[in-house]
Amino acid sequence: MKTLSDAALQQSLQTPRPIVVVANDQPDGSELAEHWHQHGQLIHAISGVMIVRTARGEWVVPIGRAVWVPPQLRHRIGAVGDVRMRTVFVAGDACAAMPQDCRAIEVSLLLRELILHAVRIPASYAPEGRDQRIMALILDEIRAAPVLSLHLPMPQHARAAQLCARLIQSPAQAATLTGWAAELHMNERTFARLFKRETGLTFGAWCRHTRLLLSLPRLAQGDAILEVALDHGYDSPSAFAAVFRKTFGVSPSAYFRKAEALD
Repeated sequence: MKTLSDAALQQSLQTPRPIVVVANDQPDGSELAEHWHQHGQLIHAISGVMIVRTARGEWVVPIGRAVWVPPQLRHRIGAVGDVRMRTVFVAGDACAAMPQDCRAIEVSLLLRELILHAVRIPASYAPEGRDQRIMALILDEIRAAPVLSLHLPMPQHARAAQLCARLIQSPAQAATLTGWAAELHMNERTFARLFKRETGLTFGAWCRHTRLLLSLPRLAQGDAILEVALDHGYDSPSAFAAVFRKTFGVSPSAYFRKAEALD
């Protein structure tokens, strides 16, 4: 599949049609610089893992999943592994019925196949025809898709955000409510309330969630569960697998198995 250049993408988005689907592949380790679109967009990876970063937090998006980004929201997209992105751009009034915030969703087999087919539909497709009905069905499937817990919220408090960023950079490091509160010169209760208010999670839940999300790119690359567990602050692979299963409903190895089989 040919990747669109920036100029070709902008030309595609000039179409009067409300929905356009395009391909954009990114090599391992690359990052699309911060940008925004007038369109809303559903970004779907059919290989690799995307990390979508906004001021509201990060979304870790492996194959078989996607992230919805509303119009005019500044974001960056990092690639872990060679990422093949298929993006649904939604313009104008068509966005009114779409989510108004970022969210990760499960991509059903039907939605996946619709997106892959729609990449081949020209941006100037005829209105009221089969192509238009395919695009409308894509929107229906996006709205009906289950929302996934792939969001890593960040606090607005600058110094607390710095500590969170430090854990993200090195998830194996020890992190305790007592220790972080001391670094911020707060008592534990005050820090716990601030953290819950600004992230929506307790401190302990945020740390567990962060380590799990950060493990997804490594698991997608096929790294051993033992290595991934230890590198993300767990004492054993069994402890890691237990928390993973409780959060995602399946074992670490099973999480990617279905999506890889489809790909």
